[in-house]
Amino acid sequence: MRNPHAKATDRRHFLGQTSALALGSLGGLLGVGSVTAQEEKSALTRVRERGRLVVGIYNDMPPFHVKGQGIEIDLAKALAGALGVDVTMLPFTADENMNDDLRNMVWRGHMLGYGPADVLLHVPVDRPLMQNNPRVSIFGPYWRERVMVARDLGKLPALDSLDPLRTVRTAVPGMSLAGWLMIGAESGMLREQLTTKIPDGVVAAQMLQRGEVAAAAGLRSELETVLRGDARFAITPIPMPRAPKDGWAVGMAVKKEATDLAEALQAGLNGLAEKGELKTMFARANLDWNRV
Repeated sequence: MRNPHAKATDRRHFLGQTSALALGSLGGLLGVGSVTAQEEKSALTRVRERGRLVVGIYNDMPPFHVKGQGIEIDLAKALAGALGVDVTMLPFTADENMNDDLRNMVWRGHMLGYGPADVLLHVPVDRPLMQNNPRVSIFGPYWRERVMVARDLGKLPALDSLDPLRTVRTAVPGMSLAGWLMIGAESGMLREQLTTKIPDGVVAAQMLQRGEVAAAAGLRSELETVLRGDARFAITPIPMPRAPKDGWAVGMAVKKEATDLAEALQAGLNGLAEKGELKTMFARANLDWNRV
């Protein structure tokens, strides 16, 4: 299971941009002026002339995308519609960190020959990530993610600290931010009580729903899509100081120079929010959407 906020903290070097100065001078000497930035077609113009928006989306990220279904499939279609074009999905498997994903899916393309997309969804709107990736623009937050814990109220009526979890089974995907927090909590005091060999928080929530564990930890979206509205369970922040208090916003990214495309996508997103369509998309996944 990929956690975008955790992955975004693992930075790598990015490739530098190639200077166009020498090429411009050579073009002048030959009497053939190089194409200037003003004469080049803008990103939005290229999308509209092509008649389709290519959208990068992560594989296996419930409830946002699983096997061609999910919130971000609906969102991609709606954003393309707002631009007046069709949509082409470019699903891919997450690389080792967020910097790699931005390189492969936004500004360069993957070494295996696919990409880049016109826009990548589910990008943390995170200042350090922006600073470390100057070749992209990150914008348009549409969801606030948090690390949470769900519990069976019959077995755990209160959870003000981690102490009650010492004596019950808790499901949490080990390869996730929630897993990292729970496994390392208070020098590993919960390790013997954790079930960690699961792919994501949705599976953890389903285990809780079936009564196999007393608690489940994961992302807010993962837990709520399964358990929200079920009075037997409560979903609250993990009671530990190391957990990100306010979570993180999730948005989208385009190439840095694609200013007009970013503006058009932001306008489309604003329209979806104002019309209540974003709230409806998230409600289909049992999530309560609010403005970020």
